Amino acid sequence: MGGAGAGGATSFQLWSWGNNSFGQLGHGNTTSRSSPVQVGALSDWVSISGGSFFALAVKSNGTLWSWGRNNQGQLGHGNLTYLSSPVQVGSLTNWSKVVAGKGGDWVMAIKTDGTLWAWGSNAFGQLGQGNTTSQSSPVQIGTNTNWAEIASGQGSAFAVTSSGALYAWGVNGVGQLGLGNTTSYSSPKQVGALTNWSKLAAGENHVIAVKTNGTLWSWGQGTYGKTGQGDTTNRSSPTQIGAQTYWTACASGSEFSVAVGNSGRFYSWGYNYFGQLGTGNTTNSSSPVQVGALTNWSSNIAIGINHVIAVKTDNTLWSWGRGSSGQLGSGATSNTSSPAQVGSLTTWSLVGAGHDSSYGLKS
Repeated sequence: MGGAGAGGATSFQLWSWGNNSFGQLGHGNTTSRSSPVQVGALSDWVSISGGSFFALAVKSNGTLWSWGRNNQGQLGHGNLTYLSSPVQVGSLTNWSKVVAGKGGDWVMAIKTDGTLWAWGSNAFGQLGQGNTTSQSSPVQIGTNTNWAEIASGQGSAFAVTSSGALYAWGVNGVGQLGLGNTTSYSSPKQVGALTNWSKLAAGENHVIAVKTNGTLWSWGQGTYGKTGQGDTTNRSSPTQIGAQTYWTACASGSEFSVAVGNSGRFYSWGYNYFGQLGTGNTTNSSSPVQVGALTNWSSNIAIGINHVIAVKTDNTLWSWGRGSSGQLGSGATSNTSSPAQVGSLTTWSLVGAGHDSSYGLKS
């Protein structure tokens, strides 16, 4: 998800809705919700990331919290105990960014000192430790202190340094690491030699990224056209999508992707069985298609497996795609193939999405 980190950032209330089979909504129970419900009563949250039936969030004081399923130690508490309410991970107050593996049971995070950490399942070496040993507590990846951006796929990891260099590691069966091969690695490897990478998002087996020049790139599995290249071909090296230089944000689901341009226009492509492309139909697209004609979408987007949560520049909240678990927040459990506003509030700021759960931060 896109969002603020700790350290002087504006803080918000945390709300959640959707599937709650493992307590991933954080309400102290396993009751699913089809409309947003506040998590606790505090207003000190600054970021949220949903995983596969679990979630993690950072507070304004730099503490890290987690809850939900914990079968691989992905909650970071040194055990395998499931939690239905937020519990602090350790006692440190220097956490900055956290992302949960898309479709996987692992986590990656950056601290305020620029160090990189990971924990949870490590079946493919995605924890970056040079081995495949799972960890139930945070472990540091290398010794570098210049990490700035992170993204996590099902068993693959990606990180960008403050100088714009891109690194990848983990499973690579369809070329999703972007290294020009299909060899898996259990330690970070630099993707090419360029230092102009900015934002990135990982689906289960593909990656979407934005460079500092505003160009959009993709690689990995091309099934359903989710790499946006006009075909379904796998690619093991970054390939530019179109020739435009106006991209500012991107996000990926399991089999589809979205991106926002600096004009506030929203685009999507890939698998569309549940209407998750937001184009008013269920037709797949192998190239970016604009969602409606509006130009007021912000860069705050979150994608579950088959649904989208997004904030507009007027701070309204919108959703579309699969709704079977109430993850769209509309009070219903039906699918929606076009953006629909969630309630009428204009105080939403940041969003997150798990498998079929959703999270929002609002003032």
